[in-house]
Amino acid sequence: MILSSRKGYSKYIRLINVLFDLAMLTILFPLFYNNEFGLNYIHFAAYLFVSWSLIAYFSGFYEIYRYTLPQQIATKIIKQGALFTLVVIAFFPFAKKTIFSGQATSQFLITGFAIITVFKFLLYYYLKKYRISTGSNYRSAIIVGYTPDALALKDFFETKTEYGYRFMGFFSDTVAGDNIKGDVEDIKVFVKQNKVDEIYCSINELTNDQLKDLVNFADAANKTIKFIPDTKEIFSKNLRIDYYEFFPVLSLRKTALHEPASQIIKRGFDIAFSLMVIVFVLSWLAPILALLIKLESKGPVFFKQSRPGLNEKEFFCYKFRSMQINETTEKSVTKNDPRVTRIGKFIRKTSIDELPQFLNVLEGDMSIVGPRPHLWTQNNVYGNTIKKYMVRLYVKPGITGLAQVRGFRGEITNDADMINRIKYDVFYIENWSLLLDFKIIIQTVVNIFMGEEKAY
Repeated sequence: MILSSRKGYSKYIRLINVLFDLAMLTILFPLFYNNEFGLNYIHFAAYLFVSWSLIAYFSGFYEIYRYTLPQQIATKIIKQGALFTLVVIAFFPFAKKTIFSGQATSQFLITGFAIITVFKFLLYYYLKKYRISTGSNYRSAIIVGYTPDALALKDFFETKTEYGYRFMGFFSDTVAGDNIKGDVEDIKVFVKQNKVDEIYCSINELTNDQLKDLVNFADAANKTIKFIPDTKEIFSKNLRIDYYEFFPVLSLRKTALHEPASQIIKRGFDIAFSLMVIVFVLSWLAPILALLIKLESKGPVFFKQSRPGLNEKEFFCYKFRSMQINETTEKSVTKNDPRVTRIGKFIRKTSIDELPQFLNVLEGDMSIVGPRPHLWTQNNVYGNTIKKYMVRLYVKPGITGLAQVRGFRGEITNDADMINRIKYDVFYIENWSLLLDFKIIIQTVVNIFMGEEKAY
């Protein structure tokens, strides 16, 4: 699953990955589908081969580079697995003489993807360790320009040796220095003499003519050329290039959470996880808490409050009631708040009061993980004053979130508290993966047992 390189063994890695996956699927399925199912092995093997290849091609399953993060690999595996599972199941209605077995199919798919996943990550980490220990299979790189971002990239090359880059030097005709070489013509000579693989260009320091010259040179010399955005925030986003006939236009890609496949995967996980919590936890815990809440204070067991949800649409957020009945529900809880009951202190400290929100998840108003839904008063105040605040309303709110597990939950005492919360919310939205959701859920459980300072 590592994209091939022009050096050493790398050109074989992608081929090895493809062949291993196809061979594993072909070898495994006869172990789970015996003769009593009436399956034509040749037809099914060909179907698996073609469907796997097509899904992998269109989903970019094998488009993994040395700088790809492990969670991105995990996301690709989950996406490939979900689509391939649907395609495999779709085979049986058309094979009229074949008996469909849910058990055999699930065992085949689970075993196959378990082996493929283990192989992918073992190979991924082995290659990283191999590059560090041997210094081989590196990609030599130069940087054209001498800006803060160029310096940061140089530090990345030199400290993150597991990515397999070797920094060869700076080139700039606008800055003088002992370690800085000359202009574009010097770059061409140096690249050829030292067999440089990749050229990184600082956009701010190059004219259009220089950029064009370097691009043409890179094409002719079969070198990779890449560009450093130089702190322009717009370029830090995922960009997509569209063509209006022959005119190229750059546009921002939507985040993974806005892709239909990702939404289906996240929604499926939300439903499955919520049902487990409702059946195995709330079914017996709710009656106990209802009795304790009723014994201590008058009022309903559940508390529901209007909150802004997806696209600022109103929904009612459910909780176990943790306060005395009062008229200040739009006021957030403070430390030693007199409104909180004794049982309320316990369920708030352990976040048990949030469990009814799994009903909100089933209804489709919330997700397990996402930005926490704020009060309307907070939404109205901060929506016009804090940059990117409204971005958090482009996805469903969550029972827990990245900001919460990083310590930015509960009472807002100053603007910095909210700014940090929004920073983590936006990072989550722009970098979502199912693996990130799992990490946040696990960290939430750990925090419950360890205790949190602002859980009151």
